Amino acid sequence: MSIFDELNKKPVSNTAVMGSGQSNSTLAFNQEDTYSPALAVDTNKLIRNTYTLLSLTLLFSAFIAGVSMALNIPHPGFIISLVGYMGLFFVVNALKNSAWGILAVFALTGFMGMTLGPILNLYLAAYTNGHTLIMMSFGATAAIFLGLSGYALTTRKDFSFMGSFLFAGLIVAFLAGLGAWLFSIPMLSLAVSAVMVLLMTGYILYDTSNMVHGQETNYIMATVNLYVDIYSLFLNLLSLLGFFMGERE
Repeated sequence: MSIFDELNKKPVSNTAVMGSGQSNSTLAFNQEDTYSPALAVDTNKLIRNTYTLLSLTLLFSAFIAGVSMALNIPHPGFIISLVGYMGLFFVVNALKNSAWGILAVFALTGFMGMTLGPILNLYLAAYTNGHTLIMMSFGATAAIFLGLSGYALTTRKDFSFMGSFLFAGLIVAFLAGLGAWLFSIPMLSLAVSAVMVLLMTGYILYDTSNMVHGQETNYIMATVNLYVDIYSLFLNLLSLLGFFMGERE
């Protein structure tokens, strides 16, 4: 159910809704561009700030999820989760150019961590190997993110061409997932999880590439984009692992 929390995160164009004031004159790092030391410094600073803030928000989110699990906080439900996520996302977008934007990022990731805790408790209660499933999902998510993001950073390939395709896939997955939730169709839900895993791997490449090539120049929004990619990838991998490898009593 909570896999839908992330489905509204991507507008048709990152520059249209979640943009950060980049201009058409921004240079991209590819073989055709003229090398600019100043641009290289700005890009490296953006990447460094993004991954620093991303690491902190992931740790904070994990801490809140642990507290949520320990207190056995019930899941707020699909509607509240979606409204809460979208509301906090727009707050982050509005404050992205100020210091308050950092606090808004922690509010958003803390909220998502709070909704994650009950889901993890559900897996621990439903499967005798729940701990193993969670750790496998965590490990696979970390490996996929580090591998794909590292690839985009080191090769500096431009993956912006994937944007329209990924967004279209996200809309289809959202509608299919909504139908699976409303009509309780487990196999459709499973198919949506598989599609979401593929989409999030694509978005990791896409969002990392946007930082490298200047389509995203605000580290707060870059952090949120990558965080949501990781969060959704983890949940959908967990869903797949639970279906294929979960052991019930």
